[in-house]
Amino acid sequence: MKPIPCVLTIAGSDSGAGAGIQADARAIGALGGYACTAITAVTAQNSRGVRAWRPVTPDLIAAQIEAVLADFPIGAVKTGLLPGATAVRAVAKSLARKPKIPLVVDPVIGSTSGTRFLPDSGLKALREELLPRATILTPNWPEAELLSGMSIRSLPDAETVARVLAMEFGCAVLLKGGHAPGGECHDCLVLTTGRVRWLMSPRLATRHTHGTGCVLSAAIAAGLARGLKLEPAVVAAHAFLQQSLRAGQSLPWRGRGPAFAQVWS
Repeated sequence: MKPIPCVLTIAGSDSGAGAGIQADARAIGALGGYACTAITAVTAQNSRGVRAWRPVTPDLIAAQIEAVLADFPIGAVKTGLLPGATAVRAVAKSLARKPKIPLVVDPVIGSTSGTRFLPDSGLKALREELLPRATILTPNWPEAELLSGMSIRSLPDAETVARVLAMEFGCAVLLKGGHAPGGECHDCLVLTTGRVRWLMSPRLATRHTHGTGCVLSAAIAAGLARGLKLEPAVVAAHAFLQQSLRAGQSLPWRGRGPAFAQVWS
């Protein structure tokens, strides 16, 4: 039997299970992986939005990471919600002990419903201490604007900003195009070689898009843990997300339901 690829996801808990740790674990499991977790925050939320949230202390975040790394053969790590500068530093310090493990950074700055999780000081720490360690960064348009200080109003703008971020942090960048207008979604992948690849998909008629960034980044990490090279891992994760969005179209949730990851076939 082949060993099960293990992925460590470092993210917040979503009580509605649409995003965060729950979405990550669902996606990793659907792709044949084993999800280990380090919870960074606890949120009270459902498909309609975030009602309350509390951060986990940085020392407990670090203790979770170190416990997992000491025991499990982690093939890739992904980060999501990191609630402040001290949490970012705790994660960066813990991961510094395993520099060869691929790291996928999904820079969750706030929720779609408007809750801000990562303040400016945390954004600064993310830029200085974690992103230089990343294998790939997966921001959406608003997150990329905050990270770069540049505006994105068009697809050429998106490519320019993705190139700037890739050059600054020395990692690949997948700039997600969900915020772009039009009937197609255009994701811009910039590799560390400077090569650019656009991943395009039709914009599906569904309100159930909660956690799409979590599913995508977790799926990339799952691919890397299985031994895929970065570009094939991104392409496979992009296809998996489209399947998940289609699977979630008929969910009965009254608000924004999840992109519902199913077993990949």
